[in-house]
Amino acid sequence: MSGLDLDGLVAIDVHTHVHADTHGHLALDDELNAAASKYFKGDPYDPTVHDIAADYREKKMAAVIFTVDAEAATGQRTLSNEEIADAAAQYPDVLIPFGSIDPARGVAGIRAARRLVTDHGVRGFKFHPSFQNFEPNDRRHYPLYAELESLGVPALFHTGQTGIGSGLPGGRGIKLRYSDPMLLDDVAADFPGLTIIMAHPSVPWQDSAIAVAQHKANVYIDLSGWSPKYFPPQLVRAANTMLRTKVLFGSDYPLLRPERWMADFELLDIKPEVKPLIMKENAIRALGLR
Repeated sequence: MSGLDLDGLVAIDVHTHVHADTHGHLALDDELNAAASKYFKGDPYDPTVHDIAADYREKKMAAVIFTVDAEAATGQRTLSNEEIADAAAQYPDVLIPFGSIDPARGVAGIRAARRLVTDHGVRGFKFHPSFQNFEPNDRRHYPLYAELESLGVPALFHTGQTGIGSGLPGGRGIKLRYSDPMLLDDVAADFPGLTIIMAHPSVPWQDSAIAVAQHKANVYIDLSGWSPKYFPPQLVRAANTMLRTKVLFGSDYPLLRPERWMADFELLDIKPEVKPLIMKENAIRALGLR
């Protein structure tokens, strides 16, 4: 991929969020933002694309950046995919832009995805089934997946519990069951040419996620959203053995910073030869960077 010095990078963080645009508009409303910060035990921080670029360039890391198009489900205006991608193009040495399309957008969403890839250099797409309020294996969304497959770009899906809406009455209506990784097993089976990244330790469905990633060659797991010291033990075992080429470093920045993630990761019993695979090499393959 033009602009990235893959050999010189310390790591590739495959999961970072743009929380604000340059006009002061935020990705989450105040209630959701406060609840997420409380869940992650951090201070609210709403970085723009430019903030992320500066931070990760200093760390000598690359970052996959995205927002989540959940306007239909939440009423909160979505940050512009085009603006994010065009801003990321100013930092080709550090940023890898992903888009986000609400599957409910139908044909308009499919056309938007195509334009984002062909006209704006987007390298993949982020989905959050619980936040966007959809079942990933609903066949109404299959034309969108077919488009991503034909474009040759990966799809990154949130899985498991979410900090978005956590602790609020009714979780603000966000339904966890939409983020069961077994729903993605259907998608992976029906679109074998589509690379799927299941985001996060998929609590309470960790065993399901391991099974899907082991069974489907086109499925990976990113390790974002949880401090490694809280990783389920079966995930650590799988990362060390049968999934050593299928797990990817991700932080969930800015809610979980890479410094904290990496400090805790160093305390895990991960084989020395597996660490570089997790931190960079697996991402290079999954994202088609080389």
